[in-house]
Amino acid sequence: MKRREAREKALQALFQLDNTELTIEEAVSYIEGNNNAFFEHLVFGTVNHLQEIDEKIAGHLQNWSFDRLPKVEKTALRLAVFELLYMEETPKNVVVNEAIELCKTFSDDKAAKFVNGVLSKMIEQ
Repeated sequence: MKRREAREKALQALFQLDNTELTIEEAVSYIEGNNNAFFEHLVFGTVNHLQEIDEKIAGHLQNWSFDRLPKVEKTALRLAVFELLYMEETPKNVVVNEAIELCKTFSDDKAAKFVNGVLSKMIEQ
């Protein structure tokens, strides 16, 4: 599985976790091709650091409250911020680009621009 596909599947698992009562193991088990180390690291790592990630995102929002964020954008941001903070081997521009592409796939261009703005602001500081 390529990393882009792993990120897509991680976004799907994290989205399920945010919208259901599933356990992390159940959410992961519903994703086809879930036996990929990178995918598992993204999902479990994001969940394990969720509070810190959410605080980081909330601190970089302008004219938005964290609770008002659309679910796809929130999930894409969580995944990207996990990579930025805990997977330093991935270049920052790659993380941002992948988050933008996830938004284009699962939402729209407006979401992609919003996520790009939040992540770019975060990287600058």
